[in-house]
Amino acid sequence: MSDEKYTEETPPENHARESHYRRNDGEMDGRDDDKGGRGKGKVFFKKKVCRFCTQKLKIDYKDSDTLRKFVTERGKILPRRITGTCAKHQRALAVSVKRARMIALLPFVAE
Repeated sequence: MSDEKYTEETPPENHARESHYRRNDGEMDGRDDDKGGRGKGKVFFKKKVCRFCTQKLKIDYKDSDTLRKFVTERGKILPRRITGTCAKHQRALAVSVKRARMIALLPFVAE
């Protein structure tokens, strides 16, 4: 790091987090407020609900169109935090995707 950029408030060079110390021009590096530089406060997001619970859908390994929505284009099964399915249906979904792969309804990997 260059010495002219930081004032004497800066600790020794081996400090792990140097980006939050004051620069010579008076502004803070990487932090605009006391919340750690993450924005204006808490961000609320819409809770994802399980599609299979709310719409009373059945998970079937023969329904490849539905299963494709839960698999990436590379062939990976999407996790619960992305799809919003509950744990019970995520387990059933994983089993159904694996069965559909075995009988060649879904690909194992991208082509």
